Amino acid sequence: MKKAKYPRVQDLLGLLNGLAPPALAEEWDNVGLHLGDPLAEVRRILVALDPSAAVIGQAVAAEAQLLVSHHPLIFRPLKSLTPADDGGRALLQAARAGLAVFCAHTNLDRARGGLNDWLAEALGLVQVKVLQTAAGELFKLAVFVPCGYEDAVAAALFEAGAGHIGDYDQCSFRISGSGTFRPGSQAEPFIGRAGGARETVREVRLETVVPRENLHRVLQKMLKTHPYEEVAYDLLALHNRRADLGLGRLGRLPAPLSLDAFAGQVKAALGCEALRVVGDGARLLSKVAVCGGSGASLMGEALRQGADVLVTGDVKYHEAQQAWVQGPALIDAGHFATERLMVPRLAELLRQGLKAQGWTTEVMEAQGERDPFRIV
Repeated sequence: MKKAKYPRVQDLLGLLNGLAPPALAEEWDNVGLHLGDPLAEVRRILVALDPSAAVIGQAVAAEAQLLVSHHPLIFRPLKSLTPADDGGRALLQAARAGLAVFCAHTNLDRARGGLNDWLAEALGLVQVKVLQTAAGELFKLAVFVPCGYEDAVAAALFEAGAGHIGDYDQCSFRISGSGTFRPGSQAEPFIGRAGGARETVREVRLETVVPRENLHRVLQKMLKTHPYEEVAYDLLALHNRRADLGLGRLGRLPAPLSLDAFAGQVKAALGCEALRVVGDGARLLSKVAVCGGSGASLMGEALRQGADVLVTGDVKYHEAQQAWVQGPALIDAGHFATERLMVPRLAELLRQGLKAQGWTTEVMEAQGERDPFRIV
């Protein structure tokens, strides 16, 4: 029988951060490891929407060592920690049981292949793209490499995650020139000798783009591969928007549907008891915007990009009134219904990642989570 092989919490942080890089989270959010020992072994993981006391009790009963939730366990700074409220009870229960708690929230919403992509897929949309693209997530890296070594350095950068522009990868720009330097007496130069004369070397300026979430790994790989003892490079923050990351998604229906007919499909696909709908039920829809959770703030962007309807949750009265006058139509399927699909989808991605690493950790899905609202 093959011996079980279990990762530590910190190993799983690397896996989870690869799926939903923490750099993608909104500034007000609190994502990552909220509680637990990074060195603890993980034999079982429970994935849930909410880190409630009931869910933590379920994780403890199942002898899980890690709970992965969408909503944060700790959202605002704590002033006290007592069992007087659900959050305090949950934290104390998890701490006593040695249960680590990890949150992937708005970073999972904005990630490529994350919650909003799953929501668009569940609703049958095609030709899907990001609704509100992210700015400030790209850097330009320019590094100076001696001629003959530029391909090796470029290959290392690409392997670490640099050089992606839209549907293209391994993108770079190169220009030749001359570099000068004089090695100090304690230097160990690749070219020339310590304490020697000034050297003039033919070099290539190699430029590429680096996503924020890959920046540390790319720089490490560059420094390890580059032949120079001291590597000269420039790193510039860009204002370019990334078309592959951001909030919400925009897609098309395979065939036009009336608002009421599409609302029926949304209700069935998300398992809602009821929906709130703003707009003429007979209106034909082709272009659909979606945002899991509370996405009414994207209504203007959805309208600007020609969406006929926005599917989201937590729509307020005045937002609905604005949509009634200006458009787009709205389908409020609720915060819970538009996000709970993250549980099976993230659990499956974790299983795949664990298997690829040869780890035998079991991934379980929380049972019995319910929308706090009920229809009467």
